[in-house]
Amino acid sequence: MPILARVPSTPPALMRGLAIANLVAQIGIGVTGSVVRVTGSGLGCSTWPQCEPGSMVPVTHAEIAPLHMWIEFGNRLLGVLVVLTAGAALLGALFTRPYRRRLTALAVAMPLGVVAQAVIGGITVLAGLAWWTVMLHFLASMVLVWFAVLLVGAATEDDGPRTRTIPAPGRGLMVLSTAVLAVLLVAGTLVTGAGPHGGDPETPRLDVDIPLLVQVHADALFAYLGTLAGIGFLLHAVAAPPALLRRFRVLVVVVLAQGALGGAQYALGVPELLVSLHVLGAGLVVAAASWMWAATATRPAAPEPAPAGGPATERPLAGADRA
Repeated sequence: MPILARVPSTPPALMRGLAIANLVAQIGIGVTGSVVRVTGSGLGCSTWPQCEPGSMVPVTHAEIAPLHMWIEFGNRLLGVLVVLTAGAALLGALFTRPYRRRLTALAVAMPLGVVAQAVIGGITVLAGLAWWTVMLHFLASMVLVWFAVLLVGAATEDDGPRTRTIPAPGRGLMVLSTAVLAVLLVAGTLVTGAGPHGGDPETPRLDVDIPLLVQVHADALFAYLGTLAGIGFLLHAVAAPPALLRRFRVLVVVVLAQGALGGAQYALGVPELLVSLHVLGAGLVVAAASWMWAATATRPAAPEPAPAGGPATERPLAGADRA
């Protein structure tokens, strides 16, 4: 008997726990990255992958304040936690039996995304925190958050056929809403690129009128709320499942809270704390949108791990609120 065949299969509950830990880490690294930016610590480590030439840890010197060094270094250390949680989720998926293609594909995407983020992060440091590199760094994080939520759902689902919970027009409206959300996120990063928090006092900013970018960002928010209003009418018209309606309400509440926070942030002159809270809010909006997307279809529940020498036991269909 092959060695791997004797290793116990990953229980669905454990796989879900690993996926949730990965999701929390993916959102958390975005928030700590914003702390680096608003404190001006982006070049606290002057190079990459080392912190200073010849040293993986901060080295005291007159050009950089020690606090900035350790804030940036701490963010890099948290990146190690992201690697560990992504790796643990992948191992959990690989040891899940019977083999589940969708679960494995989503789990593989996590460490691949972390590698891509490491490369983008290195480019960001070596490019002196150019605004467009920071923009790519953030947007990549949001993509990973989206897939991390899908991984949480796949942890307790089988690869069986999908059952749609909304008609095709509703799915099309969901696609449109997601596209508008992407525009909203990009517009937000452009505002950040022109704003005062570049990660380092000497970092050049995007040379575009900030009120103009803020207006574009606000217009994108209203457009997104418009798509959500359309989705809400459709869900009630087709008598969508309660789980899908609950997720829709959560998404609306999170988006409205994020919009209010953004308005307060602009009115108060972009204080540092609100910037980091806004980044957290962006991660929560993406997570809620992905959570709702996952509920537009259901799959059979994952089978229970097989006892030694026995077949796996099927469970009933998974409800939408399992994703």
